[in-house]
Amino acid sequence: MQSVTEKSGLKRYLVTLNVNGDSYTRVLKANAILANVLREELDLIGTKKGCELGDCGACTVLLDGKPVNSCLVLAVEADGCNITTIEGLAQNEKLDQLQESFIENKAMQCGYCTPGMILSAKALLTRNPHPSEHEVREAIAGNLCRCTGYVNIVKAVLDAAEKQ
Repeated sequence: MQSVTEKSGLKRYLVTLNVNGDSYTRVLKANAILANVLREELDLIGTKKGCELGDCGACTVLLDGKPVNSCLVLAVEADGCNITTIEGLAQNEKLDQLQESFIENKAMQCGYCTPGMILSAKALLTRNPHPSEHEVREAIAGNLCRCTGYVNIVKAVLDAAEKQ
């Protein structure tokens, strides 16, 4: 990562983010939050901003395959990393099986938590293609949903696991 000093004396950094298979290079402040960069610089608004404290999971993205709260990650820390947002799961305009299962199992209410929930579940299914109900609940424990009791969400993840 290269630092760039502006006329004002402020130090900024040249950061390359690999998001959903595309590479983006931006000059960013050292304190730029990944969630804000994804939403405001790259127009990837599927990444939601909820509590902005790392408690709700609405901002979950995959960073090198691992779920992270993007509200707690500095964009400079993600320099050179592979980032997957909810927009990156669909391929060739076809939804990922997990996304399909969320629809089929009515696992969404208002939908605000859904992108983060799906990405946390996707990370689980990648490392464990046939999880138990307990493992699903554990994997999504960092994602809060105020609209449902998680029953259909867990059902959707287990359904996607069966269909893989």
